[in-house]
Order: sequence, then structure tokens, then C-alpha cells
Amino acid sequence: MKQRRLTVLLIAVLVAIGIATPAQAATIDQKLAVLSNWSQSTTASYNAWNAARQNQGAWADYGFDWSTDYCSDSPDQPLGFDFRIPCAHHDFGYRNYKAVGQFPANKDRIDSYFYFDLKNKCATYNRFVRPACLSLAWTYYQAVHLFGNLKVSQKDLDKARRLQAAAS
Repeated sequence: MKQRRLTVLLIAVLVAIGIATPAQAATIDQKLAVLSNWSQSTTASYNAWNAARQNQGAWADYGFDWSTDYCSDSPDQPLGFDFRIPCAHHDFGYRNYKAVGQFPANKDRIDSYFYFDLKNKCATYNRFVRPACLSLAWTYYQAVHLFGNLKVSQKDLDKARRLQAAAS
């Protein structure tokens, strides 16, 4: 009777800690489907990614790279506008599409949702400062769109501004 209780207890403990039922790693197709879902220029896509970012453990089987340096060498909060989360979302797209060898085919979409996220962030500021925020959002978008995954320096931002002015 005592041995049976120990056996039942051992099985219960193993199940509770997950040893009896090991987790399965996500397939590449599953990972790509989630990446696609989280990399659209929609509020629903952003919200799904942000909810997952706040509960990364639930997505451990996918092996996502959640690391970020936010806006790289550009200010994370230019003129007080907080671009950290849009930059983290952008980093997520770049890092994870590179990891699965699908970056070139998805770069434009990643850059587009970055601009979408920045504009949505700007929409949270009052109408008096919003134009300045939107102008910075455009500059940040142009920098990543033109310079890809390079670290963006002040010199790069200045060049993007000149190109933008020439295109207008």
C-alpha cells in the first residue's frame, strides 16, 4: 500500500513538472504562421504580438528571439516620443525572420508594420505635438527602409532626411 502511494505520488509529480509529457518544439511552418500573424500592419496583429511579448513563456516552444536594443543607435525617445515598443516589435521581426532564413522576402512588410506601429504611437499624443511625432516616425521608417538591418547612426538619419527632402 505504501509503495503504491509512492508510485502514484511520483507519477503525479512527473506529470506536474512536465517530465511525463515533454513539450514539442514548433515546426518551421507553425513558426512562420505565427510570425506572419504578428507582422501585419493592423492593430490586431500588434496586439497579438504585444500580448505574447508580455507572456513569452507561453511561446517558449517556438524558440523566438525576444531580444531588443530598441531603436539601435537612434534615440529610443526622440523629443520625448516613446518609440521603444515599436522598435522592439521591429527588432522581433528582423531577428526572427533572419533566424528562419526568410528575412529578404519579409523585410518590406516588417518595415511597413514598424511605420504603422510608430504612427499608432504618435496618435496617442495630443494634436499639437502629433505632427512632430509623425515626422520623426517617417524619418525612422525611412532609415530602416533604406538602410535595412544596419545600425543607424546620426549620419544615416541625416542622409535619410536629405533623401526625403529630395523626394518631396
